[in-house]
Amino acid sequence: MHRARNASTRPQVDPRLMAALWADLLPRLARRRAPLLLGLSGLQGCGKSTLARALVAQARRCRIAAVTLSLDDVYLGRRARLALARQVHPLLATRGVPGTHDLPLLHATLDALARCSPHQPVRLPRFDKARDTRRPPSRWPRLTRPPRLVVLEGWCLGLAAQSAASLVQPCNALERREDRDGRWRRWVNARLAGYAPLWQRLDRLVLLQAPSWRIVARWRGEAEERLRARSGRGERGMDAAALARFLQHYERLSRHALASLAARADRRFVLDARRRPRDLSRR
Repeated sequence: MHRARNASTRPQVDPRLMAALWADLLPRLARRRAPLLLGLSGLQGCGKSTLARALVAQARRCRIAAVTLSLDDVYLGRRARLALARQVHPLLATRGVPGTHDLPLLHATLDALARCSPHQPVRLPRFDKARDTRRPPSRWPRLTRPPRLVVLEGWCLGLAAQSAASLVQPCNALERREDRDGRWRRWVNARLAGYAPLWQRLDRLVLLQAPSWRIVARWRGEAEERLRARSGRGERGMDAAALARFLQHYERLSRHALASLAARADRRFVLDARRRPRDLSRR
């Protein structure tokens, strides 16, 4: 029964969404020689990783070299985050928020992809969420030719920093109890402003817009169930209390994304609670 429940909640690619997005991408790919960098933004659990893999598979069926990268794959490892926790704020021990990514590594990888060859192979970073640290480079996928399509996906992709006034009031219990002076959220917001050069590299930004923060939290809980099922050991996943606390690290910027990111996206797909697109005609 537990296995069937996991299977039913696993994100699936809606064929209508896939068709609409591919129809948008194909003529753009035909006009380009340099790799097209597609940004795929969506909050936790909306199915962006599944969609990114489906896009790469479709591209390859069309004999178009393609790869997928994720902001998650350039998270700082545990040791680096613990150093931030000591030097800046204890909440930075938890991965996820801006400032816990290795942006120089991501920029260097994107630069290298355009020059990729058998003589200059490129390794694609990968992060092991079960172990909460980056995989060794020897286990990263290796490319020997430049892709024509690079799909970069991430939960805060394209998001602008908040105003100083927006940071004054805490948004949840975590901020009230563990960031009373606002130091953590101000630091995270300042780091987010530094992501702007990465956003500027995107040739196209596609947004999968969730219905609400409440639904996002439910989706993330379903993903945690699947993680525990794969690991086979309870310590690999979070219980309900730990997950609730973990999600509060993301809540502020997730709500900010729900309110503001649609205006920055080139194409938006509004999802319902079952991750189905509501209106494919919207831009």
